[in-house]
Order: sequence, then C-alpha cells, then structure tokens
Amino acid sequence: MRAIKLNGFGGPEVMTWGEAPDPKPGHAEVLIDVVAAGVNRADLLQRQGYYSPPPGSSEIMGLECSGVIAEVGEGVRDWQVGDRVCALMSGGGYAERVVVPAAQLLPVPQDFDLGAAAGLPEVAATVWSNLVMTAGLRAGQLVLIHGGGSGIGTHAIQVAVQRGARVAVTAGSPEKLQRCKELGATVLINYRDDDFVAAVRRETSGAGGPGADIILDNMGAAYLARNVDALAAHGHLVIIGMQGGVTAELNLGALLAKWGTVHATNVRGRPASGPHSKAEIIAEVRAQLWPLVTDGAIVPVIHAELPIAEAADAHRLLESSEAFGKVTLRVRD
Repeated sequence: MRAIKLNGFGGPEVMTWGEAPDPKPGHAEVLIDVVAAGVNRADLLQRQGYYSPPPGSSEIMGLECSGVIAEVGEGVRDWQVGDRVCALMSGGGYAERVVVPAAQLLPVPQDFDLGAAAGLPEVAATVWSNLVMTAGLRAGQLVLIHGGGSGIGTHAIQVAVQRGARVAVTAGSPEKLQRCKELGATVLINYRDDDFVAAVRRETSGAGGPGADIILDNMGAAYLARNVDALAAHGHLVIIGMQGGVTAELNLGALLAKWGTVHATNVRGRPASGPHSKAEIIAEVRAQLWPLVTDGAIVPVIHAELPIAEAADAHRLLESSEAFGKVTLRVRD
C-alpha cells in the first residue's frame, strides 16, 4: 500500500507519499480500505517529533479515518466485509489501508458522505468523553468552549446545544464567531479584544452562580489562572490541549473556594479496552451521540478536503488557524 511517511521530524515538507507495508488484521480487528482521513493537531505534533504514538501503535500519522471494511480478523462478530465505517485509532490513518480494533468503529449510513465522516470519530470521542462522561454536561449549564472555530469546537457547540446547555465560545475573528453563532453559541468572545473571564461571569449559569459550569480548554498553561477565575461554583475545567504551554501556577485557594475540579485528559493514550478505554468511549458515542449524527441534528463541519498526496498543504492550513472546522485528506474515491 501507499502511506504518508516522515523523512525525519520538522516542517510539513518532511512528509512524503510512498510505499509502506500492508497491514493485516489480528484478533478482534478489521482492515479498512481508507477513503479519507481526518487531520488533527496531534498529527502536527507527531510530525515535529513531540508526540510519539503509544507503544504498539502504527508509526503512520492519522487518528481517524473513514472507509470500507476489506477484511475481518478472528473474533469479529458485529462487522463484515463491505460495511461502511469510520474509525478512531492511535495511528495509521494517512494510508490506503489501516487496521483498527473492531470496538473502535462507527457505522456510516449509505446516504452519508464517507469523506465528511472521516472528520467525526476523533472530535466525537473527545467531546463526548470530556463534556459528558467526565464533566457531566446537563441541560441549563453554561459551557465555555475555547477555540470555537476548531474541529473540536464546532462539534462541541452542537453537542452542548443538543444537551440543552448554553454555549459561550472564544474565537479570533468576527467571521468565526458568527459561524459559531450559527451552530448555536450565544455568548461570543473575540479573544483578541475581549476578556473571556468577564464575559462568562456576566452570565448567570445554572446552580453554580456567575461563571461557566464547564470549560473545555485547548490552551493549557496560558489560560489556567483565568479559566479558574471563570469557573462557576462546582465547575469543571477540562484541559484537552496545550497550545499555550505546559507549565503554569495553579491558585489552589481560588479553586478550593469554588469547589472546582481540573481534569486533564486525552483520547489517544487510552487503552483499547476496559475502563476509561477507547472502546468504552466509542460505545457511548454510538449509543448516545450517533443517532443525532445520523439524523442530521449534529453535522460534521469540514473546512477543506485535500488529496492525501497534498498532506503537507493540509498541515499548513491547520497550522495557519484559518480553518473553520475540520481539514480532511481524500485517499480514494
């Protein structure tokens, strides 16, 4: 098969489209003929040498894909050759074929575009596991989503709205904020000009008083102190990214006064099965979230789809922060 390979670590130019060994499915795994793959910031970090795949995972980039099952391994009961699927994995998506544990598959309906489906597994797993399974998102709460125009952000807005929450977002331009509003956000904060702490504290959240009941944060260190200030009583700060650095001072007194909780999580490093695993998340996503996707209540927001041979340009686009929603790579028609 062919796949995107890394000629060392560095800028997008280190990626090349070339020959790679054909994978074979093992026990409880399936082989997918990949139609499209999603591009994520974790891929950018891996390309730069900062985010190695978990032990035993493919060295090829790509945490999500869509396609058609080409082969099923021993022990697979619920899937068959020819099924249209999208998948969450720890690596391997930037390729013509990939092996995935069967428990990490989601069905793609016949009338749903496989290219768009490639942009769903990673955001769905990340948003559902953090907002719902970790922070306990419920109706009436105020949720602050940093990076509302990102792939995670555009999906998180829709999930929060469907759960009956009110949504505040930060973004870097009026155009992105307007599109967040169209997805259901009601508190629009331009992080270049506005103080997000003051903005969310002006809002009256559920039982927690002024502030956000849940904050979904992609910035890490740079926003830590202000995120704690922006929390409502009994609020949950969920950190899923470190675009603003990894080290910061935490005012425990401020957190204690609010009975607040700070979570730091990722999906890629979770085990394949068992408690808190990828399989557990995908089962929840399929049961609770997937009906909203198949009914069109929650839609994939795709900024651009590029041919897989132009993966370098896809990385440049994501790094530019110009994209609204996901960037995907088309592998085959």
